[in-house]
Amino acid sequence: MSNLFGLKQLDNFRNSLDERSQAGVLRAVEKITEVKKRGGKIMVVTGSGPNIHEGVTTLIAELIRVGIVDAVSTSSAVIAHEMAGSLDRVFRVDAQALGMDMSKMPRGDVFEFTCMNDEELEKLKLEMPLDEELLNRGKTLPKQNEIIKAAGNMAYPMGLRTEKLAHEVLSLARIYGLPFETIAGWGCDEHTMLGAAARKNIPVLVTIPQLVGGGAVGMSIGDSIPVSERSMRISRMLASCDVIIESAVALTQEIHDGPFECYTGHGIWAWWSGQSTYNLRDKNLIRIDLDENLRKAVELNETVQEAIDKGLPKTKAAKIPFRMEMSAFARHEGSVPIVGDIGKVWPLIANGVAENLGIDLEFLSASQDTTEGSLMREWIVENVKILDRQKMLEHAKNFFNE
Repeated sequence: MSNLFGLKQLDNFRNSLDERSQAGVLRAVEKITEVKKRGGKIMVVTGSGPNIHEGVTTLIAELIRVGIVDAVSTSSAVIAHEMAGSLDRVFRVDAQALGMDMSKMPRGDVFEFTCMNDEELEKLKLEMPLDEELLNRGKTLPKQNEIIKAAGNMAYPMGLRTEKLAHEVLSLARIYGLPFETIAGWGCDEHTMLGAAARKNIPVLVTIPQLVGGGAVGMSIGDSIPVSERSMRISRMLASCDVIIESAVALTQEIHDGPFECYTGHGIWAWWSGQSTYNLRDKNLIRIDLDENLRKAVELNETVQEAIDKGLPKTKAAKIPFRMEMSAFARHEGSVPIVGDIGKVWPLIANGVAENLGIDLEFLSASQDTTEGSLMREWIVENVKILDRQKMLEHAKNFFNE
């Protein structure tokens, strides 16, 4: 494992940010450091694809391992990709030449195959039947291209394997009364957020707006525990943490405007009814995003609050496109907007906090458009393994003896 992927590029990453974002990174590093030194907790809320491609989820796994990150919420798509090893290599062929039903093929009329060696395929045969004829036909056709992409997904056989495995994980989740994510984590690689969290016994949960995604994985996650229980579990995660870092994620209203949050959200009636609630009042919200409007919304703090006080539309008052999550983020005193590429911002934050705490990181991500980022992606493909089904089942068998 290497910590060099991002180190050589840190100065370049820092210089690529404008002065306000550089200041935001410094503020984030200082706040996270201060919280960890006094024994506080950090939660990360990640979105989907970019966090996988930029190595951010692998970096978060490392931050979990060293004790910097204490809770994660993410998307069902990320869960599906981590079950398949985060990133993998696929090749594409002409779907019509392969003999596929073209009415069911995705745009581009291609069919994807996971690049797997004979040993990997033989091991997979112990879990599921493979279409040997399809695999052989695919090998004989010209490759349109070969790429690294988010793992599993549309490629045969790993995409199908993840779909089938989802139903098995769901069955175990229902038997044990646990979220899908917990069960999957028992078998996931230690360099995934799920696997790292399982080893440290910390929570990873999919947010409710991000349940749609990852095919059968998303549906199985949604079916594993009720929505109300998921919302309460996430609220308890948020309540326990002092800093919440949002990484390229949309639709975070359940955090900023959720049913159990009493400062900027709608938790007053849950409190009134005697339910458990939490409060964002003294917390810090750090958001890494490419949308300049996020920073503008924070700068228009008083304008946004005034619109709310008068019952007026926030979008017209601020005169900017207003995403759902901007309302509470813009009005919260502890908000730190960082406008920039997550592939460049995350290694700056992670390295800064680790240095302040005297922690050696064994992995540091890098933006995928750099040489280091390309090497990092290759490393993830080769070293971050797919969910180990036997390991998951063994843990389940011994769960009540622990």
